[in-house]
Amino acid sequence: MTHLQAQRPIVYQINTRVWLNTLSAQFGRPIHLGSIPQEVINELASYHINFIWLMGIWHRGEKCRQSALNYVHEYRGALPDVTPDDVVGSAYAIGGYRIDRDLGGKRGLETFRRQMRAHGIRLMLDFVPNHVGMDHPWLTEHPEYFVQGTPELLQKDRGGFFPVTTRNGATVVIAHGRDPNFPSWIDTAQLNIFNPDLRAAVIDTLTEIATMCDAVRCDMAMLMVDEVFLRTWGWRGLKPLPKQYWQEVIPAIKSQYPDFLFIAEVYWHMEYEMLQQGFDYTYDKTLYDHALKHNYEGVFYHFKAELSFLEHNIRFIENHDEPRAAASFGVERSKVFATLILTVPGAVLLHDGQFVGRRVKLPVQIARQPVEPLDLSLAAFYRTLLAEAADPIYRHGRWQLFERANVGSSGTYQQVLAYAWQHQDELRLIALNMGETPATAKIHLGRLMDAHTGCTVLMRDALSGHVIEAAADDLLNGWTVQLAGNQASIYHVTFIAEGQSVSLAAV
Repeated sequence: MTHLQAQRPIVYQINTRVWLNTLSAQFGRPIHLGSIPQEVINELASYHINFIWLMGIWHRGEKCRQSALNYVHEYRGALPDVTPDDVVGSAYAIGGYRIDRDLGGKRGLETFRRQMRAHGIRLMLDFVPNHVGMDHPWLTEHPEYFVQGTPELLQKDRGGFFPVTTRNGATVVIAHGRDPNFPSWIDTAQLNIFNPDLRAAVIDTLTEIATMCDAVRCDMAMLMVDEVFLRTWGWRGLKPLPKQYWQEVIPAIKSQYPDFLFIAEVYWHMEYEMLQQGFDYTYDKTLYDHALKHNYEGVFYHFKAELSFLEHNIRFIENHDEPRAAASFGVERSKVFATLILTVPGAVLLHDGQFVGRRVKLPVQIARQPVEPLDLSLAAFYRTLLAEAADPIYRHGRWQLFERANVGSSGTYQQVLAYAWQHQDELRLIALNMGETPATAKIHLGRLMDAHTGCTVLMRDALSGHVIEAAADDLLNGWTVQLAGNQASIYHVTFIAEGQSVSLAAV
């Protein structure tokens, strides 16, 4: 893995227990992380990704599972034949940062990591800073690490607090984890980030995690910001420490592992704040929401932000928290926005099942997925798109967003997004119709054609193979594009000087 590749990670998220159970059924034998068939490894490598995120790899305790069993009826929408054996508890109510034996244990993870590294693919795991599961040993050994309540609060709010008997036999009241906008997560215990001993323990935990992987995706990272934590728990009399949580934790890990990446799940438009606090990449939920809601102007103006900001976003059209893209966007629209996220600056998050059009969003408490029809034509599209997105031009090139204008009376130009990548003699022109109806727009290419006056321009679409021919002089005042609904085109541009001949097969 080169340093340059790490600057634009393409991350592939796998729900670990679900994936291993699916593979076990497929191959007719138990499969864990240390026994992944080589053909599966080769398939992952063929995606041109450079990170695997193994979600839900950490130990989940029996209390976590018992809590989840109370909601079996809610899981039937995703898995109609769900049984208690399918329920393993929430992946985000962690009972300990260790890997269970049935997943292959630490040794199995090491084997899988070596196999991935042989293909230039690095490993990302979860870190949950806000809370732990109700089985975590810190509860009995270090109750001071947690936000505590009183017997009166326990009586008044049993959904928000619970009793714990510590190792020395004392009973303490502990808060369940939560964010300020929703009820408590009743299978979790809320950590007190203003406790300096807790921070030291977190640094020790992350130091150990950093020996097992190359990055962490930090769950709900913005909850650790002083202002947010005080909004949630200030009423308990908690006082901030001199440094913000992440400004203490991240440098402590990077001082030992400088290339270790921190990726923040973040909402509420706090992306810039999290980057300032030390994160390498932050979720781009803003783009996701604009795309989902057909807010075309929102998408356009989103990409007018500073390049230094755009380069540190991680973009997605589905993940375990969001509906499946084939269901929420529809297959054809999902292709447009998959093309977008894979060909703009920044990191990319892809999701196991996305390439074959899975539609069922799984609860994070279960370990089996339903059988669904696989969309092989969508899979073929992704193979082409991922191969294109692996081209070095998207890492080394210069990116430029173009203004667009109306043509005639169609009024559809706002549906169009157009931009370019340039590197040495290579040029890509990308044009997307984000709408489901045909669109026409005049794209202002700036000075892109100035050095090519008198040339013929050949543009081959990497997705469809379609070739367009134009005169560079005709493009000086703008490029008029006509796109079908849900059309995405990535044009490889070749300039042919007067008198020069070129084979279309070479374009």
